[in-house]
Amino acid sequence: MTTLLIRVAGPLQSWGDSSRFTVRGTRREPTKSGIVGLLAAALGRPRDASVDDLARLKMAVRTDQPGTLLEDFQTAENDSGRKMPLTRRLYLADAVFTVALEGDREFLETVKDALNAPVFPLFLGRRSCPPTTPLVIGMSDLGVKEALEPPNLPWQASDWFKKRQLRVGYRADLVFDANAENDADPACFVETARDVPVSFDRTYRKYAWRRVARTSVVMLEATKPVHDPISALEG
Repeated sequence: MTTLLIRVAGPLQSWGDSSRFTVRGTRREPTKSGIVGLLAAALGRPRDASVDDLARLKMAVRTDQPGTLLEDFQTAENDSGRKMPLTRRLYLADAVFTVALEGDREFLETVKDALNAPVFPLFLGRRSCPPTTPLVIGMSDLGVKEALEPPNLPWQASDWFKKRQLRVGYRADLVFDANAENDADPACFVETARDVPVSFDRTYRKYAWRRVARTSVVMLEATKPVHDPISALEG
């Protein structure tokens, strides 16, 4: 099997998985439905087309730069001019993620080419959130989790964020499709997420559940400051 690595970054992102009515939230990392939607748009698939082959890809996400949670208040009117309820929409500002997708090499080569020359415009969760380019980092022969672990893939954060973390270091969250081994791993927290797309059709939008495991990896070790007056008291 082969793993495709992509860098997901942009001024704004929003990855909702259970939002309803007037509050549209976002998860702190890309959802599987959001990434599958991104790939489907790149491949030129309409909303009523099957995405089963994309949903079957194994996925892992590394949070290289968590970003800042941004809240936007919006109003809207319908055709009659009647005002609609005030809505709250949440976004991630200046976030950077690395996404790994594992599957058949030939199929992933097709996906990679589509991301480099997409048929439809690409967006990160919502149409108002275009990605920065290029998206594609490359291909790997490792599994999704191993491909994102250092030193296999360098830290993809912005230079200003790396500089800011020099003294305190940085540990990146890593979320991936869980298996039975993760249940017994004390370093992993296993939970369920309803973000596997069954259909994007507007008349029959449906999502299934999957098990995901959460852990973290050290991207940058903390450095001891040169001026440390407390060290004189340590003996």
